[in-house]
Amino acid sequence: MIPIQLSVFFMIVYVLECLVIIVQSSLTVVLLGREWVQVKRLSPVDVILTSLGICRFCQLWSSMLFNFFSHFHPHCVFWYFGIVWEFTNTLSFWLTSWLAVLYCVKVSSFSCPIFLWLKWRIVRLFPWLLLGSVLISCVSMIFSAIRNHIKIQLNSMRHFSRNSTVTERLETFLQQYAIYQGIMLAVPFLLFLASTILLMASLSQHVRQMKQHHTSHSNLSLKAPATALRSLAIFLIFFTSYFLTTIISIMGALVNKKSWFWVWEAVIYGIVSIHSTSLMLSSPKLKRVFKVRCWGLEAA
Repeated sequence: MIPIQLSVFFMIVYVLECLVIIVQSSLTVVLLGREWVQVKRLSPVDVILTSLGICRFCQLWSSMLFNFFSHFHPHCVFWYFGIVWEFTNTLSFWLTSWLAVLYCVKVSSFSCPIFLWLKWRIVRLFPWLLLGSVLISCVSMIFSAIRNHIKIQLNSMRHFSRNSTVTERLETFLQQYAIYQGIMLAVPFLLFLASTILLMASLSQHVRQMKQHHTSHSNLSLKAPATALRSLAIFLIFFTSYFLTTIISIMGALVNKKSWFWVWEAVIYGIVSIHSTSLMLSSPKLKRVFKVRCWGLEAA
C-alpha cells in the first residue's frame, strides 16, 4: 500500500502526460489536415499519422474519463468509455504497424521479389489495409462490450451460491478473453517488430557499404542513415515497452492493482507520450512546420 500523497502525485503526473499527448495529437491532426486542405492530397504516411492523432485523442480522453469516474464512483459502471478505449487502442496498434511496414517497403534496399512487389502494390493496398484495421478494431470493441456485460452479471451473481457453476464459466470466459485480447495486440506488434528490424538491417547494410568507400563526401552522407538508425532504435524500444506494459495490464499481473493503479497508469502513458513525440518527429512535414514556427518565435 503506497501513501495517499504518492498516489495523488502519480495521478497528477498521469493527467499531465495525457494532456501532453492530447496536445500532440491535436497539433498533428490540425497541421496535416491543413496540408490536406491546401494540397488536396496526403501521402499514406501522413494519412496514418493523422489517423493515429485522432485515435490518440479519443483514447486519452476515454482513458481519463473511465479512470477518474471509476476511481471516484467505484459502484457505477462506465463500460462505454472502456469500449472506446479498446477500439482506439487496437486501431492505434495496427496503424503503428502499417506505418512501420510503409517505411520498411519504401526505404529498405532489399532486392527480394516480395519487397519489389510490395513497393509496386503498397499504395493500392493501403486503403484496404486501413479498412481491415478498422474492422478488426470493431470486432475487439464488440468483444469488449460482451466482456463488460459479463462483468456486470458476475458482480450481481457472486452473492448467490446456487449460481457458482455459471459464475465459474463466466470467469473462465473472462480469462480466455484476456488471452484473445493479448493475441489481438501481439499480431500487429509482431508485424511492427519484423518491419522495423528489417528496415534497421537494410540501413545498417547501407552504412557498411558507405564506410567501405571512405571519402569526405560519404562521411557527410553517413549522418542521415545513422540518425535514422538511432531514431528507429528509440522508436522500437518505447513501442515495445508500451506493448509489454499493456499486456501486463491486460493479464492482471499486478499483485496490488488498486494501490499501484496510478503509478502504473503514469508509467504506461509516459511511454505513450515519448512514443507520440517520436511519431511526430518521423514526419518531414511536421518537422518542417515546427522548425518554421520556432524560427518565427525566435525572430519575434
